[in-house]
Order: sequence, then C-alpha cells, then structure tokens
Amino acid sequence: MSGETNRLVQLGKDISGANTFAREMDVLTASGEQVSIALLSMALQRLGLSAKSMLGDQVAIKTDSAFGKARISHIETNALRAALEAGAIPVVAGFQGVDPNGDLTTLGRGGSDTSAVALAAALGADECEICTDVDGVYTADPRVVASARRLSQVTFEEMLELASLGSKVLHPRSVEFAGRYRVPLRVMSTFVDGDGTLITIENDNMEQPLVSGIAHARDEAKLTVAGVPDIPGIASKILGPVGRANVEVDMIVQNTGADGLTDFTFTVKREDYDRARDLLETVAKEIHAREINGDNTIAKVSIVGVGMRSHAGVATRMFDCLASENINIQMISTSEIKISVVVAEKYMELAVRALHSEFDLENS
Repeated sequence: MSGETNRLVQLGKDISGANTFAREMDVLTASGEQVSIALLSMALQRLGLSAKSMLGDQVAIKTDSAFGKARISHIETNALRAALEAGAIPVVAGFQGVDPNGDLTTLGRGGSDTSAVALAAALGADECEICTDVDGVYTADPRVVASARRLSQVTFEEMLELASLGSKVLHPRSVEFAGRYRVPLRVMSTFVDGDGTLITIENDNMEQPLVSGIAHARDEAKLTVAGVPDIPGIASKILGPVGRANVEVDMIVQNTGADGLTDFTFTVKREDYDRARDLLETVAKEIHAREINGDNTIAKVSIVGVGMRSHAGVATRMFDCLASENINIQMISTSEIKISVVVAEKYMELAVRALHSEFDLENS
C-alpha cells in the first residue's frame, strides 16, 4: 500500500497548498492501514481461520494529539484479549491511534513497527516478530559489502545506534520503545524461512564483539557559520532558529576561538539543507558572522559495538584504516558504543568496505 499512500499524501499536499491540515492528513494517510488489515483478514478467513480486523481506536491505542507524530500513551487490551480468547486472530492497524478527543492520529515514520512493539508490551508477549523484506540485521548493508554477515543477535543499544545512524531495517523509535519495555524483537523475512536477528538486552555472561556493525547515511549535509563571536550563548543563537523550524541537527563542532572569533559547524539531513542555509543567512547578519559555507555532498559512516566499552584503541584503528585509503575525515562524533565520521560522499562505500574488513566483520 505504500505507493497508494504516497499518492494520497501528494493529493493532500496539492489540495492544502501552503496550509497544514494535520488532523485531516492523519485521516487520509491512515487509510492505507485500514485497507491492508481488511484484505489480510479476508485472506485469513478464506484459509479457514478466524480473523478480525481492528482499527487503532477499536483496540484502543491511546495517543496524544500531536497529529502526524503522535506518541502512544496507553493501550487497552480488553478487546484484544477478548478476540484471542474467542479464537480469533486480531489483525490490528499499525501506525494509528486515537487521542483524548476521539480524533484519529498517526504515529509518524516507523509507526507500524512501533505499534507492533507497543502491542507486544501491552500483552506481555515473550517476543515481537517484525517480518520485513530482509532476513535480519547485517554487519553492513549487503548492497555495499558483499561479504556482510547476518547477525544472530544484537543488543537494544547497538540496534538503536545502527537504526539512528542509517540502517533501514528498523525505525529508531520502535527500537527505543522495545528497549524501554524490554520486549525482545526478532527481525525476520516475510519471504524466506530463518531465525532472523534477535534484538534483546545485553548479556553480561558473553564476550561482546569489538564492533558489531557498520552503518552509513548518504543523505547528509554540512553547514559552517564562520567568524562568529566567541561568546557565551552563540550556539543557541545559531541553532535556535534552526530547531524552531523543525530541522534536526546531528553532529556539531565548534572550533577553538582565535582573536575573539570561532567557526561553528553542524550537519543536517540533505533535504533540510536549503531551508537551514536560508535561516542561517538571517542569523549571520544578526550575529555579524563573516560567512556561511555549506556542503551537501557528504556522508556519515559509523561503527557500532558494545565491546568498545572495554577496549581501547578502536578510534585509532578506524582513523588509521581510513587514512590508508586516503579518505579525509571532516567531522567526528563519539559515544560509549559508536564512532561516527563525516567523509565526502564519493568515498562512503569505500570507507564502509575498508572498515568492514579492518574489524573482520565477515568472520566474527
């Protein structure tokens, strides 16, 4: 139904123009899930199984009123349990819920996966299986690294980092929800038999691999506000208007000041590049910045692994590996279990393959 939903979204945009009819857009975009659950229920019934389609408000999946990106607050389980006790298969519409006013809401990107995890948590399920077009989580994108290996198990922390850093297997929001409520997730193929990848809590009794996987994102852009006053509050003055415009900022670097001036660099999604740059033009005049530079031909490459917590020298190995391939690092960001670097987009695939080999991920 994705193609049909995209068509409906475009119709909504054509009609609304510059207006934002968020409530009505939710009603429109939720229709795809309604069609899907009805057809699936019919298919199950034709096979002789008892099935019952259920919309978000029939379950009921309670949310706040943030149309287009609603958050689940509570799920009633009475209707679900009644259907199960009657021997029926509940086919629940994901991606949607109902707010305190009785209005239909949608959960935003990744909403169907999030709905599945939330239902599993509410019912106290032993495991939540996500059946998709891939047979699990890989050490890297198999389309980039032919020797990429499917992981049998990965921790919530690692999967959340991988999903946030570019892996398309699961949406970060669903992984975050699963980790919060400790609902084991299993990613499996809809079309091929197999155990898939289990996403669960970290097992202290097992030796964790140094690096579990490599993620990449090519839809990145970089903006630099050069020659800004090196004074308290300057970061807020630069990023405030960007944040209020709902532009998500990722990596941030502020250089050491010299002669009372500094350079401030950050990354955004490529689709937000032009809008963010326009906002900065106004900000630059207000704070008397020297100039604004930008680059929308960059990519982010990241290594992720809980084993980094107990091993030193991982960053050095990563940087040495990239240097040996003559790949220049433009920005660096780290956390306890990940290291991300920004490189020129043309070197992204080379960087992923080189790092995959450096950390021996095809054989780990």
